[in-house]
Amino acid sequence: MDQISVQHLLGIKDLNKKDIDLIFSAADNFKEVINRPIKKVPSLRDITVANLFFENSTRTKLSFELAQKRLSADIINFSSGSSSVKKGETLIDTVNNILAMKVDMVVMRHPNAGAAKFLSENVNAVIVNAGDGAHEHPTQALLDAFSIREKLGEVKGKKVVIIGDILHSRVALSNIFCLKKLGAEVMVCGPATLIPKFIGELGVKVEHDLMKALQWCDVANMLRIQFERQDTKFFPSVREYIMMYGLNKEKLDQLKKNIVIMHPGPINRGVELSSDVADSEHSIILEQVENGVAVRMAVMYLLASKLKR
Repeated sequence: MDQISVQHLLGIKDLNKKDIDLIFSAADNFKEVINRPIKKVPSLRDITVANLFFENSTRTKLSFELAQKRLSADIINFSSGSSSVKKGETLIDTVNNILAMKVDMVVMRHPNAGAAKFLSENVNAVIVNAGDGAHEHPTQALLDAFSIREKLGEVKGKKVVIIGDILHSRVALSNIFCLKKLGAEVMVCGPATLIPKFIGELGVKVEHDLMKALQWCDVANMLRIQFERQDTKFFPSVREYIMMYGLNKEKLDQLKKNIVIMHPGPINRGVELSSDVADSEHSIILEQVENGVAVRMAVMYLLASKLKR
């Protein structure tokens, strides 16, 4: 079996195209598994995975947990809300205490950028980054690209626009890295205040007019407005944002073509997307959720193959 080139999944930046193809190929197999009557395989039996979530998460946490159960792993769940972290324990102490229980793999979400990398350099376990601050969210980017490939046949040559709060979004950065490695054209679209100054250096187009961006693209990935990460006001009002950058059926109907609509979730319904768009045949949001389990199974399976003692 081909091996993935990395020891940990810290970010898409560290993966090469062959790694991504390998993950997709494994995810194809696991997608077939999770649609069987018996949805379990023994691939991670005898592997213990700790889920460390220092930031609230419902969808990603559930998706990882389900993926681990489907692979027959042993699971420890840890959330910082009810832990010794509140009492001032350091990240390394917390993790080393968990590793003392003979844990092989750690899936971690953390509010600070670089936390997963820091951990990978200081503890002896495979680390999977489930989102670090506004830095990267690699499994989300992989499942997004996997969903585009499933819907449109391939990612290469496709035009993908990422719309909304690019500045605070780890999903946007990971998506840009992933889509570029797979040969897609990428554009970002949103208010100037929510688009980082350096973004053009990543080889992406920048557009502030939503309708122009939609006319250009094959796929529109709508990002959630991250109200919780914004300490100042980045646009005059939510109402104005909806008028300029919210996607509704009226705007979709003005396009003379079909486009694929995506959203990493959770959706602020009526803000980024109106319900009639979110639930329309253009949307692959629920497919993204299903694919998330298969892709996370693939990632953990490929990383665990490096562990086999």
